[in-house]
Amino acid sequence: MKNYFACLILGLIILEGCQSKAEETSKEDVPQKTTLVNAVAKETEVQKVTNDAATILSKKEVPILCYHNIKNFDANAGPMTKVYSVKPANFAEQMKALSDAGYHSILPDQLYEYLVHDAPLPSKPVMITFDDTRGEQFSIGAAEMNKYGFKGVFFVMTVSINRPNYLTAEEIKKLSDDGHVVGAHTWDHHMVTKYSGDDWNTQLVKPKKKLEDIIGKPVTYFAYPFGLWNKEAIPKVKESGYEMAFILSTKRDSIDPLYTIRRMIVSGTWNTEGMMRSTESTFKK
Repeated sequence: MKNYFACLILGLIILEGCQSKAEETSKEDVPQKTTLVNAVAKETEVQKVTNDAATILSKKEVPILCYHNIKNFDANAGPMTKVYSVKPANFAEQMKALSDAGYHSILPDQLYEYLVHDAPLPSKPVMITFDDTRGEQFSIGAAEMNKYGFKGVFFVMTVSINRPNYLTAEEIKKLSDDGHVVGAHTWDHHMVTKYSGDDWNTQLVKPKKKLEDIIGKPVTYFAYPFGLWNKEAIPKVKESGYEMAFILSTKRDSIDPLYTIRRMIVSGTWNTEGMMRSTESTFKK
């Protein structure tokens, strides 16, 4: 009987030792498995497509609309007012037409990923942008877009913030908090092609910092005043921390296409049908 109990105790000791060793082996396997998963993920990340300039230029363009004023004007208004102003009723009609036609608004981050890394976009993408910080872009523009789940891009010239009839800092923050994107449009709308010396800091760096302080997020997109640019400006825009820059309906740069993204001014002289036709015909298929 004594021999029986001795064998039983010895067996339990051996069994416990085997279980402990198995647990230690299992614990040792965990970091090995984690390392393997991380290595696979890293390898996948390394293989992510990064397109060159020629490939970016060859890709189908996304229609990008550019609005300025949303206000009423009469037949006696000057030609610039008629081109740069869209009547509120017409703007509302245009947003509805885009929605009815199946368009989906996208934002610059999505466009960047599409151009550089071949990320997919929703069917019939469109980008809706606003220049010059006008107050009605918040009270009318954002309100109308919200009816259809559209998000827009608001390019702000910082000299006008909090001035009468322009966006306030609170409205800019609200736009950002609501999912719209805030971009820079210089300090006071001087042409980039005329800058020298400290102008780059005044017009590119300081506005970026001011907007970031207002919205609490990075500001990485820029729109050239009047859509005008030159090759000397692009390195300065890059150095200032912008990832993409937007022009108007002119030729893009063959070396840095991300810094010459085309947009189309929506003219106040167009009816909704004309705006839709231009949206479909202006951008490269």
